[in-house]
Parts: sequence; C-alpha cells; structure tokens
Amino acid sequence: MDRISNNRFSLFLYNVCYFNHKYYSCVNYKTFAMKKQAVLPQYHSLLEQMGENIKLARKRRKLTAVQVAERAGIARSTLYLIEKGEASVAMGAYFNVLRVLGLQDDFLKLAADDIFGRKLQDLDLL
Repeated sequence: MDRISNNRFSLFLYNVCYFNHKYYSCVNYKTFAMKKQAVLPQYHSLLEQMGENIKLARKRRKLTAVQVAERAGIARSTLYLIEKGEASVAMGAYFNVLRVLGLQDDFLKLAADDIFGRKLQDLDLL
C-alpha cells in the first residue's frame, strides 16, 4: 500500500491481485481518507450537546439506533458518532437523522438569527 498526502486529504493506493479462471490480474484501487475536522475544545461541548439532544429525541420516540440508522441510510456506527457529537460526520448524515426524527426544520435555525452579520451589513449601508 502506498500513501500520498497533503494538508487536505490522504490518498491510499491499493494493489489487489486475483486469479480469474486462467488469468492472474492486478487492479489498483484508490481510496481517500479526508482530513479530520479540528474543533476547538471550547466549542466541542456544543457538538456533544447537539448529539445528546438527538439521542434524547430518538429515545422519546422509542426508536432503536438500528431503526434510525436504517431509515436515515447510514451505518449504525455513524449514528453512534452523531449521538456523540463527532465533528467528522458529514452534515448530510446529521440532516438525514433529523429528518427521520421529524426535526428537519431545525436545520433552518442554523445561522438564522445572524445579529452580528446584520449589524455589519447596516454599518456598510451608511
């Protein structure tokens, strides 16, 4: 296995060889390992609280982790990471879990009340 990396991602090259009837063939496979998201420790507790809220919402609805994962189209291990508030999970996976729980409209609340941005915009208008 060879590895090529830079700041944004790592590329793993696998050479897989197999015997097919009378022929011996080799194939190169490429997989990407994305860079882990860095979240400052002071903000990590926000993600943990969001994950805990999602877990409580699931339990209030009496849904098992397996049921939610299947309905959201994700692996059970991904749901576990979401409920822990892991930053490396894709936002789409978070959205699908919220959709299964009927909380998809909560996504619209993200950055909805941008007080600081509105003040900057107002200053620019003067």
